[in-house]
Amino acid sequence: MELAILNQQDKVPVLADLQEMMGEIVRICWKQQGRPGSPEVSIVLCDNEQIRELNRDYRGIDESTDVLSFPQEEMGEGEEVVLQLSSDPAGPVLLGDVVISLEKAVEQSQSYGHSFEREVGYLLAHGLLHLLGMDHSTEEDRARMREKEEQILAQLQLTR
Repeated sequence: MELAILNQQDKVPVLADLQEMMGEIVRICWKQQGRPGSPEVSIVLCDNEQIRELNRDYRGIDESTDVLSFPQEEMGEGEEVVLQLSSDPAGPVLLGDVVISLEKAVEQSQSYGHSFEREVGYLLAHGLLHLLGMDHSTEEDRARMREKEEQILAQLQLTR
């Protein structure tokens, strides 16, 4: 597994435990989805202003959000994610980037009454599932995605 964690903010401390948890979430999510090979993913940690700019530039929504996913392979309307598989079954699979606003994660953890770690874990699991082709455009899809997110978090005892 190749994991790059890029901390581009200075408002919320990023401790080694948080980075280790993020690595575990990537491993658990990959295993849960039964994918071959080894995932390569970048996690960008930013603040509300940085994610607002990305949201505006890439989605046309000029407001901050909590998490954004940028698949390695861009999808067109109605297309499915096609992961870049290595010819080696154990080789790397390029997923893309997950961008998380740690500032928003702090706000939401306080609002929802659970830990900051649980919120970051949830946002990362959500973003990874998007990179793996899941979506929540229908109620059925949303329920299926939420179930997978909760299964991932439960393995690390990151409950509400």
